[in-house]
Amino acid sequence: MQKKKLLNGTIKRHPDGFGFFIPEKMDHPDVYIPRNSMEGIMTNDKVMIEVFPEKGGERFRGEIIKVLERGTRTVVGRFFKMNEHTGLIRDEGKGWGQDLKIKTEDSMNAKDKELVAAQILSYPDEGKSFSGKVTEIIGDALDPLTDIKRVIRSNNIPLEFSKAALDEAAHFTETPDEKDFKGRKDLRDMSLITIDGATAKDFDDAVYVETTDEGFLLYVAIADVSHYVRVGSAIDRDAYERGTSVYFPNYVVPMLPEVLSNGLCSLNPHVPRLCLVAEMLFDYTGEMKRSDFYEAVMESKARVTYGEAQEVIDGNDVPKFAHVKDAILRLSDLAKILMAKRFKEGSLDLEIPDTELVIDGAGVPVDIQRSERLFSHRLIEEMMLAANVAVAKFLHGKNIPALYRIHEPPNEQAIRILEKYLANFGGTTKLNQGKLQKRLTKALEEFEGRPEAQILNILTLRSMSQAKYSMNNVGHFGLGFEYYTHFTSPIRRYPDLIVHRLIKTQVMKNSQYRLMTEDDLSSAGTILSAAEQRSVKAERQVQSIKKARFAQRFVGQEFEGMISSVAKFGIFVLLREYDIDGLVRVDDLGKEYFEYDEENLRLVAKRSGFTYAIGDTVKIQIVAADPELGQINFALAGADLEKGMDEDEDDKTTSAQRNAERYLKKLHSKGKKSREEEEILEDRRRGGDRRKGGRREDDRKDKGPKRFEKREPPKMAPGQKSKFFHDSRKEEKGQFEKQQKAEKHRLRPEPRQDSQGPDKKLLEMILGPDRYRQETGETSSKDKPKLSKKLMFAETSKLRDNDDNSERNSDSLKDRDSDRQNAKKRGKTANNRGSVRKARVSSNRGKGKAR
Repeated sequence: MQKKKLLNGTIKRHPDGFGFFIPEKMDHPDVYIPRNSMEGIMTNDKVMIEVFPEKGGERFRGEIIKVLERGTRTVVGRFFKMNEHTGLIRDEGKGWGQDLKIKTEDSMNAKDKELVAAQILSYPDEGKSFSGKVTEIIGDALDPLTDIKRVIRSNNIPLEFSKAALDEAAHFTETPDEKDFKGRKDLRDMSLITIDGATAKDFDDAVYVETTDEGFLLYVAIADVSHYVRVGSAIDRDAYERGTSVYFPNYVVPMLPEVLSNGLCSLNPHVPRLCLVAEMLFDYTGEMKRSDFYEAVMESKARVTYGEAQEVIDGNDVPKFAHVKDAILRLSDLAKILMAKRFKEGSLDLEIPDTELVIDGAGVPVDIQRSERLFSHRLIEEMMLAANVAVAKFLHGKNIPALYRIHEPPNEQAIRILEKYLANFGGTTKLNQGKLQKRLTKALEEFEGRPEAQILNILTLRSMSQAKYSMNNVGHFGLGFEYYTHFTSPIRRYPDLIVHRLIKTQVMKNSQYRLMTEDDLSSAGTILSAAEQRSVKAERQVQSIKKARFAQRFVGQEFEGMISSVAKFGIFVLLREYDIDGLVRVDDLGKEYFEYDEENLRLVAKRSGFTYAIGDTVKIQIVAADPELGQINFALAGADLEKGMDEDEDDKTTSAQRNAERYLKKLHSKGKKSREEEEILEDRRRGGDRRKGGRREDDRKDKGPKRFEKREPPKMAPGQKSKFFHDSRKEEKGQFEKQQKAEKHRLRPEPRQDSQGPDKKLLEMILGPDRYRQETGETSSKDKPKLSKKLMFAETSKLRDNDDNSERNSDSLKDRDSDRQNAKKRGKTANNRGSVRKARVSSNRGKGKAR
């Protein structure tokens, strides 16, 4: 009798009722869970399943045996009052399996359709109803100011610190006590400096380098958080629960109380601070010859922004930094050597543009801009990477249990698919001949400067596995390092705090710190990886919501986009102007029948032979934008729609009329998707959660705007429309008008400010009042001055690759320098909603320093 195959893992529930099981161990593929086994199961539940191979043996189906642990304790949604005794919170995201029942006495007097957070009291598998009680009234679901709080609550991100933690924090002083200097090396005379974004408030690293006969002597001083946050303290417990700081537009949920993160631990200029130092000697080829680690006291000699550092590196005169000019130039010299060595040894460097959302005081996105990557960003990145590698080697050499940052190589199937993509674009490099990282770099170099380069970098990113924390060191594939950990950001990442404590067990005599057991480290790796993924997911959700709000004004308008992916059921189109993509389903490609050419990864029209392939430019129409779900839906438009028509079709309708017809067809259809389609869509959904080891990990320090920092928008001439994705450096060099002329060929539609979904009046005009009444069940505007709200958004893709880009930064990009923009006085963009705050949101998912 064949032994049962049982696996433990996590469930992701699909809106149509079935699910996907993600095994704890990565040596098994995901498993499809049919609808009949998903009764009472919610997204993120940890379960045990029995696995059954399907025909062919490459796919698996599972049956849930039992729930091991519930992954959802709190839900967020709109409250609906059913009668005087009960109400419910609708499962509008289809992640719970059913609506949550709320007794009137447990509703906190919530109003009908008000957005609330609720604690789950009982689950349906416990022989009880799925019930809960309201714990917080968030507000109007349509109010942009509720977007962030809704995401925070729905992802169970701790927002308030415990009373015990706040009581502990209240006892800290503004400056360290001199008695704490005892036993530390005094580096207060050393010209250590911080280089950060213009809006940063927490500075957890400072750097200095000097040259010797042997090479470069580098000092990386990191805030000594472990001195203040003791193991088992209330602050420590809260920080462990959070795992990381979470960064949103104009708002941050910090890992530590502000008195520590922005005060006592932050390496602010011209004040003494406690630090843990990594001292490293590199020869002139970039080879690390030795390293040393010790506690010290320091005093930062300058708070330098990326833009200011770049001015110094470029040779410009910056008088206020004359005293540290030579130090910055030496750092630049060392960074160039380390970077060249790293790339030569196979470290990946995927070039994928980053973007910023500009959010006004009312929470409404008013612009999207392209971010700029300066060499000064790379400079700090190299110093942080060097320190992380040195620490990982040190801990490994001590043969003690430690926590590493690992990134496993991509699987063979992903590489085969990527190689096929590259070949379809004319690439000649074989990925199976030699070190994979070097082959990938060489393959991408073939496309430098070509339009398809961005898409191929994104596809390479998607092929990567997910970086995580583990006590089992397997190296970091993306960076090309045999040993790697996180050491440089203990203010915002708990794993770094663990690593600091481990170092102190080895370098301090009579240390109060103790080694963690292997079981504790293993659990910490799992929990902190999950906390990181939670923060990434939340940041991505807010980004999607804000982009959907931004797109509402363009519903019904047409744009040029590039096909970023092709599947049997349709094409994904990337709008590079906005760094958003959406799905155009195969039934929206015209009236001709399309077949999927798996060998060449394209869709082919059966009669005409017309094809859709990755990299093709197409014109699309935005047909709907739903901020609640964070979705933007596309349809093919204009001449591109005609390409899929039958040649003998005598169709005189406009593309707007055809899209309206398709919209109505979907409105009346069930919209069920094939299992194969959903597997592909789910894979794209989860792909963005990955910490890719490509362009850089999270060794950039700040993750965006800090603590409601105000940043002025670009100055605009009277009557001038916002220029999306403007390059701040080019603008300041007087090239704004030249750049506008170069982009005249692009379609820049006028925003339609009142668009909240498909244009009902346009739909009625196209169909006529009688047909409109018949198809939608609504009263015509000719019969009644105001339309009802029954018309729903098109049942198009509920999925977008929200995190394609997500971590191409492999974890988070540091605030994209606004220094050059802030160097000039800026006017305020006219907006009757309030002052505009420029908020850094990496559309690539991640923002931070080390991967």
